[in-house]
Amino acid sequence: MPGDLSKVVGFTLPDRPVAWNKRDLLAYAVGIGAKNDEFPFIYELDPGFAAIPTYPVVLPLKGDGTDVNLFSERVKGRPIPGMPPLDPNRVVHATQSIEIIKPLPLVSGEGWTWKTRYTGVVENKSGIILTAENTLVSPSGEVYAKLFSSSFNLGAKATGEKYSKFIAAPPQGKPIPKDRKPDWVVQEQTTPEQAIVFRLSGDYNPLHIDPRIGKAAGFGGVILHGLSTFGFAARAVLKTVGGNDPNSLKFFGVRFTSPVKPGDKLETSIWEVGKGPNGATEVAFETKNLATGKVVLGAGLAYVVKKAGSKL
Repeated sequence: MPGDLSKVVGFTLPDRPVAWNKRDLLAYAVGIGAKNDEFPFIYELDPGFAAIPTYPVVLPLKGDGTDVNLFSERVKGRPIPGMPPLDPNRVVHATQSIEIIKPLPLVSGEGWTWKTRYTGVVENKSGIILTAENTLVSPSGEVYAKLFSSSFNLGAKATGEKYSKFIAAPPQGKPIPKDRKPDWVVQEQTTPEQAIVFRLSGDYNPLHIDPRIGKAAGFGGVILHGLSTFGFAARAVLKTVGGNDPNSLKFFGVRFTSPVKPGDKLETSIWEVGKGPNGATEVAFETKNLATGKVVLGAGLAYVVKKAGSKL
């Protein structure tokens, strides 16, 4: 039966419990490439020990568990009214953003929830794009982070006609300047084991560890989690513009454009493009895979409280 996409926007999923501890923060840090000189993120006894501010992006798949989980069960989800049947093997993570409203505590304790409502849907000739707004909420009802995530459901059809409706979306950044070089450039080497480490943060999709699945999907083998690449870029922006102050990053968003294989070298180019909200600096950025020459994170936008002396 054809779907009715008008029913999708505004639909809210049941709240889900989430939780984390210091060990989770350490695992996430090394999963996104943190090095041995980034003590506030890799050493729990450092006086400035803190969560890397993008950590909440992994909570939807981690949930409140402390052990491995079955990826197929985590993504099964609840049927969305108005949506046609979707093939989980043809879903691509399209965009991801996070607005950091309050710094995370080092240990959550019980009672934290993950709230999700669908705020946008687009149907075109290639498939259906779903956009969800997610909020991380404390036991007392305070919002600590707001995230938008969109998924591209390849080949999905509701009516076979063009359709678009949004009630909320993340901010959109300025285009990357074409008339000047980046203000900062950061190159980092991922390791062949990068996906093995990152999956410990909660995304146990076999695509990221079993080469047979990656080959069957047309990737030629294992690919790195997009959210690991997302984290590499966040660290680059945090280090260069924010002086590695975890409280300096206020917003970070990207569009995923091409896969990365564990062991590929990444280059993040960053441009200061203006003033952001509440005294922050707006930067545009993109991340390129130097092994393939392709941009892997595009349309990058961040709001950062710039540290004095931040320079190339």
